[in-house]
Amino acid sequence: MDDTRTPARPHDLPPAEIAALALSLAHLGSGPQAAAARRALRHLTADLSDDPVTSSTLSTLTTPLAEAVADRARVIAEAITERRVVRLCYGDANANVTIREVEPVTCLVHRDHWHFVGWCRLRRGVRAFRFDRILAVEPTGIPAPQRPVSGFLPWRRAASAAA
Repeated sequence: MDDTRTPARPHDLPPAEIAALALSLAHLGSGPQAAAARRALRHLTADLSDDPVTSSTLSTLTTPLAEAVADRARVIAEAITERRVVRLCYGDANANVTIREVEPVTCLVHRDHWHFVGWCRLRRGVRAFRFDRILAVEPTGIPAPQRPVSGFLPWRRAASAAA
């Protein structure tokens, strides 16, 4: 191992990379490697928890998902990686259930909830789906067009406007 490397610092990782790491960890379960990886992510993000929103978001990022939700997260992560459309059975806040085909873009965490972000073919627009409201997800095998992440993430829009 090369001891001349400098340790990673939180500002070295863009938010999208932190979210990708956390999503990968979210569905690992609670085994020893997963626990060590979550501790590493907490260490990397320790300097970012100055305000309550960031603090609760980082807590959600480093907490294992429930087993059923983790199984759905695994399918979503594969769809994002492979750029394949998924079919969701989704229950909204009012308990209305719909079946939707979604072109995956990314996942993000805000406060206490994971969200799957994508282009919803039913609504013909960008939508965020809370993981805990996704009742079922299945791959369709249909290739999804590449959609730029920057148009879907609030922090990317703010960074673009400031530049």
